[in-house]
Amino acid sequence: MAVSGPVEPGPPAAAAAPSPAPARAPAPEDLFRPISAEDEEQQPTEIESLCMNCYRNGTTRLLLTKIPFFREIIVSSFSCEHCGWNDTEIQSAGRIQDQGVRYILTVRAQEDMNREVVKTDSATTRIPELDFEIPAFSQKGVLTTVEGLISRAVSGLEQDQPARRANEKAVAERIDEFIVKLKELKQVASPFTLIIDDPSGNSFVENPHAPQKDHALMITHYNRTLQQEEMLGLQAEAPPEEKPEEEDLRNEVLQFNTNCPECNAPAQTNMKLVKSGGAVEPLGTKITFHITDLLDLTRDVLKSETCSVEIPELEFELGMAILGGKFTTLEGLLKDIQELVTKNPFTLGDSSNPGQVEKLQEFSWKLDQILQGNMKAHFIMNDPAGNSYFQNVYAPEDDPQMKVEHYKRTFDQNEELGLNDMKTEGYETGLAPQR
Repeated sequence: MAVSGPVEPGPPAAAAAPSPAPARAPAPEDLFRPISAEDEEQQPTEIESLCMNCYRNGTTRLLLTKIPFFREIIVSSFSCEHCGWNDTEIQSAGRIQDQGVRYILTVRAQEDMNREVVKTDSATTRIPELDFEIPAFSQKGVLTTVEGLISRAVSGLEQDQPARRANEKAVAERIDEFIVKLKELKQVASPFTLIIDDPSGNSFVENPHAPQKDHALMITHYNRTLQQEEMLGLQAEAPPEEKPEEEDLRNEVLQFNTNCPECNAPAQTNMKLVKSGGAVEPLGTKITFHITDLLDLTRDVLKSETCSVEIPELEFELGMAILGGKFTTLEGLLKDIQELVTKNPFTLGDSSNPGQVEKLQEFSWKLDQILQGNMKAHFIMNDPAGNSYFQNVYAPEDDPQMKVEHYKRTFDQNEELGLNDMKTEGYETGLAPQR
């Protein structure tokens, strides 16, 4: 760019001002901020871009936001003022998770239709009662509600109906009938099931009852199949003959590269094998511990992935698989619970329900009282697999503050652990049972 006018001589080189320090790269927490209508700094970035409908310029808006119960996402929307075309989608800003996730929601009331949902493009959506499925990669990722998911499905089916009525009248009539059934689901005249299965682990369904357990929502984390790994573009494992010989790593501390779950920066994880690698125990285990002073918070705790946690005085229950498996102290586990519950963005700004913010603030205050030794409470670990542990400082004598119960699992608990369909008879002798 040319500049007109006189040019002032600059200072001599020796007297030149020092070069300014390079600008600090924005930290991830500055880029990805929790969803809140009250955050004035959280403004979308607008970019002029080509409309693929009329091939004139429209506007794309990008919003980088963070869901602590979920993770970082990029919300984008496009609108064209010339032809009126608009579109919205979400993309995960983080990495593919170590495990896939499956959400099974039983929709019983209108309140369930308002639950916030993050569905990535790799997720499959099913409604078993209608034998209805939206396959993976057939829709773009979206941040919406349960009702919004159904509305998008209806819009997708209605889009090509005029052409079907002209060319395939019988097919169009059947689809019309199905659209009516989908629209009836919005009225919640009878309960139905919504299943979101995402092998990338990056989908999410809101728990509006936090910090209490959501009895209408079941969350399952699972290991991906080889086909799912290939679908996500992940490198398949080497064939068995190419794998190096296995080493005894039970007494070694393992180090491997990973990404920080908070800022996604490269990091290292140190791991010592403490997780139970044996079979599921014959009986489930329920451990009830009475917290009376600060010294109790130093007890060692091994919480397996199948273990749920309950604190009756706080009306709090944490389902299995949430927080994963942990070997820590009672204080460390309570702080993890506090961070998980109190940073729920769906309780902020326009996303919050009346009284929900106050409810979580009260929960956090009571948990602080326990952590400071000012409040007594019961800490209950319920592990149907029987693979969790709570330190007994009086061992081998009984701990007067701790009660350990062993119980027979219910059918539903065996189903959740995958035991009902497991056949083990005859394998000790090498003779598998005949089907």
